[in-house]
Amino acid sequence: AMRLAHWGAGACLADDMGLGKTLQALAILVARGKQGPSLVVAPTSVCFNWQQEAFKFAPTLHIKLFADSTSTIQREDLLNNLSPLDCVIISYGLLQRETEILKAVHWHTIVADEAQALKNPLAKRTKAAYALQGDFKLITTGTPIENDLTELWSLFRFINPGLLGNIKRFGKLFAFPIENAEEDRLAARKASQGLRALIQPFILRRMKNQVLTELPSRTEINIQVEMSDKEHAFYEALRLNAIDNISQSSQHANPGEQRIRMLAELVKLRQACCNPKLVIAETNIPSAKLAALQELLEELKLNNHKALIFSQFVGHLQLIKQHLEAQGFSYQYLDGSTPQKERQKRVNAFQNGDGDIFLISLKAGGSGLNLTAADYVIHMDPWWNPAVEQQASDRAHRMGQTRPVTIYRLITQNTIEERIVALHQHKRDLADQLLSGNDAVTKLSVDDMLNLLKETF
Repeated sequence: AMRLAHWGAGACLADDMGLGKTLQALAILVARGKQGPSLVVAPTSVCFNWQQEAFKFAPTLHIKLFADSTSTIQREDLLNNLSPLDCVIISYGLLQRETEILKAVHWHTIVADEAQALKNPLAKRTKAAYALQGDFKLITTGTPIENDLTELWSLFRFINPGLLGNIKRFGKLFAFPIENAEEDRLAARKASQGLRALIQPFILRRMKNQVLTELPSRTEINIQVEMSDKEHAFYEALRLNAIDNISQSSQHANPGEQRIRMLAELVKLRQACCNPKLVIAETNIPSAKLAALQELLEELKLNNHKALIFSQFVGHLQLIKQHLEAQGFSYQYLDGSTPQKERQKRVNAFQNGDGDIFLISLKAGGSGLNLTAADYVIHMDPWWNPAVEQQASDRAHRMGQTRPVTIYRLITQNTIEERIVALHQHKRDLADQLLSGNDAVTKLSVDDMLNLLKETF
């Protein structure tokens, strides 16, 4: 990365999760600090983690937290009086809101942590990041691409503008032929090889199996959950209703609107797999998945294990939270609404032994956190992309973990959840596709979504 900085090029630090990307980035900030101020942009949930890690490993940096609690005058004063070795830490949300005053500053180094936050080139926060001025830009992410190649273009637009051309040309030369590999495999292979040749000099990537040979073992187990007759009848009624709604909308809606409506129907079905109360709050139909979780947690408690519980639905976490309180389990909780200071406080408390369970929303806490006090991870509902699940699991399975880690996924039988897990077998991580020579790319299409609603499993 320092060599790329010397050349005037940006870099993507894409090491596998848990290999110390934050520490490596801090080393670069220290090495370049005497030449000018630096900026770190990170998800809200990990801004305080950056502050703590900097105090521990990079004490020569002058950390300045650009936070919600500071007034506009204080923020402007902070940015107008920057000196070498100053390091400003800011969330992506504040970057978007304060883009006007931030883009006027010339930074010597800019680090965008968990940079998959900048995967949408049309999003306001991504445009705010594009507007930042810096001599050297470094992005850190364990998942450089989560779904499609546009995300890769967006990240490289930030660190090395122009390298991949404009988005239209990029689509024509690379994205379209690679994503339509079944139509022309030779064209896809040539496009993939060409794209790899362009980006490889700027991507630094190590995998766990190359580095952490001493890391404890990791076991992944899918638990099949069987619905009660009432719960299954409820799910089936929703599924048939979803098919009717989609059939009607397809006659009038354009493809974009149809896709949005289909996704809305799929979300409702996925919620029904978790707990019927997520769809109809007043229902008395019990959740088989909650009963399965209770059985699992009782066993873990008997054997003094600690667990992280992830769900993509905050409402689902709230129902689990109520259940834990009723059963007398000790826990910590984190979702997108948890205040910034409170997040790190709860992480530290859990790491210090306060709580047997940590409830975490996948979006808010699935990356950037160190939670090695837990040796079990429980995914309450499967996510479309297995790479996102893996990143969340690696909150526990990372440097500092001394015990074997077990990862459970609760999958409801004969539902859309089984189809999502089946998609995992076919969906390739696009980062691996570009870095290791795998030319196959798949993307969740409208047809894929329709297949998720079919009756047979």
